[in-house]
Amino acid sequence: MTDSQTTAVPSRPSLGVRIGRIAFLVVAGIVVVAVAAAFFVTWTIQRSFPQTSGSLELDGLSAEVTVQRDSQGIPTITADTTGDLFFAEGFVHAQDRFFEMDFRRHVTAGRVAEMFGESQAGTDAFLRTLGWRTVAEAEVDAMDETTLGYYEAYADGVNAYLASRSGAELSLEYAVIGMQNPDYRPEPWEPADSVAWLKAMAWDLRGNIEDETERALLAAELDGGDGATATPETQALLEKLYPAYPFDENPVIVPKITAVQEGGTDADAASATLPDDTGIQEASTTIEWEETSSVIEAASILVGDVGEGIGSNSWVVSGSLTESGMPLLANDPHLGASLPSVWYQVQLKCSTVDDECPFDVGGFSFSGLPGVVIGHNQSIAWGFTNLTTDVTDLYVERIEGDQYWRDGALVPLEERTETIKVAGGDDIELTIRSTGHGPIISGLTDASSAIAEDPLPGLTADPSTGSGAQEGTSGTQEGTSGTQVVPPGSGADAEYAVSLRWTALDPGTAATAIFALSTAQDFEGFRAAASLFDVPAQNLIYADTSGNIGYQTPGRLPIRGAGDGWMPQPGWDSSYDWTGFIPFEELPVSYNPSSGYIVTANNAIVADDYAYFLSRDWDYGYRAARIVHLIERRAAVAPLTAEDMREIQMDSEMWIGKRLATALGDIEVSGAGPKAAVDLLQTWDAQNAASSAGAAYANVLWSNLVQNVFADREQPLPSDGQGRLFTVVSTMLDDPADPLWTNEKLGVAGMPEMLARSAEDAYDELSARQGTDVDRWNWGDLHAITLTSDTLGSSGIAPIEALFNRGPYPVSGGASVVNATGWEIGSDYSTTTVPSMRMVVDLADLDASSWNHLTGASGHAFHANYVDQTADWAAGVQRPWAFSPKQVDAATVDTLVLTPAG
Repeated sequence: MTDSQTTAVPSRPSLGVRIGRIAFLVVAGIVVVAVAAAFFVTWTIQRSFPQTSGSLELDGLSAEVTVQRDSQGIPTITADTTGDLFFAEGFVHAQDRFFEMDFRRHVTAGRVAEMFGESQAGTDAFLRTLGWRTVAEAEVDAMDETTLGYYEAYADGVNAYLASRSGAELSLEYAVIGMQNPDYRPEPWEPADSVAWLKAMAWDLRGNIEDETERALLAAELDGGDGATATPETQALLEKLYPAYPFDENPVIVPKITAVQEGGTDADAASATLPDDTGIQEASTTIEWEETSSVIEAASILVGDVGEGIGSNSWVVSGSLTESGMPLLANDPHLGASLPSVWYQVQLKCSTVDDECPFDVGGFSFSGLPGVVIGHNQSIAWGFTNLTTDVTDLYVERIEGDQYWRDGALVPLEERTETIKVAGGDDIELTIRSTGHGPIISGLTDASSAIAEDPLPGLTADPSTGSGAQEGTSGTQEGTSGTQVVPPGSGADAEYAVSLRWTALDPGTAATAIFALSTAQDFEGFRAAASLFDVPAQNLIYADTSGNIGYQTPGRLPIRGAGDGWMPQPGWDSSYDWTGFIPFEELPVSYNPSSGYIVTANNAIVADDYAYFLSRDWDYGYRAARIVHLIERRAAVAPLTAEDMREIQMDSEMWIGKRLATALGDIEVSGAGPKAAVDLLQTWDAQNAASSAGAAYANVLWSNLVQNVFADREQPLPSDGQGRLFTVVSTMLDDPADPLWTNEKLGVAGMPEMLARSAEDAYDELSARQGTDVDRWNWGDLHAITLTSDTLGSSGIAPIEALFNRGPYPVSGGASVVNATGWEIGSDYSTTTVPSMRMVVDLADLDASSWNHLTGASGHAFHANYVDQTADWAAGVQRPWAFSPKQVDAATVDTLVLTPAG
């Protein structure tokens, strides 16, 4: 072949060029996959977003219903009949929050393992033992026809939504769950699913179970765990660590019980006058679901934790103290942080308000529950705080086989068997045993099991030692809370169990009270509704458009026999049983008090001379005292406004921080850094503002001081809340010779050394977290809140958690301050309990009332209303919420018309 005939052979591209082409193709492929994945995720996410405008035909409606939503997605529902009204509320709740509702009903029924697998079986066993669902079914069976109709209509509305969607169309969470549990399908909604959630809220506000358990274990530990009678030293230490309420320093809710006459008036009511003294009164196979060492802890994660900050603030101010001449009512319940928020704002309006359709109400509901729980109607407003009365008791039972001792005789245990179904695993058969007091919980919780294995001093002494009755009889001996009965046959081989007596385990009427509150038109109707609100026990405050204010203690509050419930009691002696409940007519009530205001903040309700025992475990009243002080101080200068109420809700003064700043004034600390930190406290305004360096140091100092005082001691750090520790440490600061200031294991002797050591430790900790420049410290970042989904937010898989969790958000406030953003001593200072919502109702102009809650209306991740209220919540910003028809129309951005099918 000649040269002219040769064909040129193309040269091979260089290695670099080939790598470049390969890299391009790989990148292009990744981009295509990423874009496709993004479209898929976006489509999966958005397909669950509800329709909020236009019209929908639904089976089950009798006439058109209008759902108007404002810019925050908050619905106002208007219907011609109550059946259609609650049907529509069920439909709308399901639109925005069905996964939350579905999860909650599995919690309340003890069926979480059906969704999330074997890791939740222990929690299910505990919740099945409590039997919330069984009690809820009994309450439904006992409902009057009208109330039952509301719950059935609501369930029909939820089910109408379920009929239109399934799987990921309902919520993104179902797409994730489907990867592990592909066979899971939501069941139809039932009225008992709604009622059971009230039991969960009662658990969240359950009172002093943890205190009672902690005291029992501490008493046993301090006395050597040998069953001997508690020593006077042990009793004295318990009373020191659990001091009485400071009645001489902090206020009670009802200083004088009102004699309410027919028609709801008070013969002694007078115009408001401020006290002369204006001080603090001047008094999956792949998802690792979260497991915990404690079943109660696990239940609390699912439902709510009675930790630091659980409680609430509420107060009402008479028109005699306000600029408008009409009452102002403020409320901010403190609950565990959750995403979505536990609350759902909604307004329920009958087209024509009459006896057949009496609702014209707006406020906060629970998704899954018909009606409005806290809010106002066209005539009255009301708010709640936790009553903090003792409605739970633990009983130590003497067990022999399938019987237990009762007044010298053996009585059969009640038994039932239930099956726990487990996603991806085998069914578990559960035997539940109960005594006349309630279910046996030892064997299910670590603490109650420990009490059963080593019962309280004074409960278990062997009669053969001569300290009690002989075998087969009953005798007495002194224990940690008075005379206690020695059980027949007790001795070294005794078998004990712990049972739980709790008002929420009896069928009640709270599910009916919700509607009675919503339709009450005056104080008499309000009190009638309060008489039905038995569980959870709450302080109820009241205001009306006629200018009246009031307060009522509701709840089913036990009358005890020989004991006071401060410690576990002997189950074998019926003299320790509850003997009944305080008659409603004898519960504390206040109507138009002369002070012109009523403040509730989980403080003591009445003085100790009240005819019935209520509790020894009140909040210690620092929030209440501060609120009273601010109301009195402001009212002495100018008439109060709604803005004053909002500012008081955000007050963050740290009472114990002021005491520590004073105590450290004369204390020598080592090092330039600690000295600079202590100097911060001398100019700090005692406000736990997010931007405050002084607040950051004060809280870290407080944490270190408390931990150092209790470090490596036999007596553990009390865990139920910081208000009690304020009282304990404040008393110690008044007594430099208190032996608790000396901790030999830390090498610290006396108050000056303990304060100096704690100040230096606090500087070391905070400088490691936020640097050595003390002026750059800030409380908000240290105390930030990360909103965590109650389910998939703790899955252990970062990409899944990122889908559902939000934050962190810098937060002001703190523990046992009015702006009660709670945190746990010994933790990382992050916010765990919160003012779950804030509202200020202006009875002069309901449209000017302001509202906010922790997250947003929607439970759908990435929806515009998922966390659109959180920034406002952190900043303390509340926004008006239109109530009158004209203003609702003006605020409406989306309107959905629900019409009868066909």
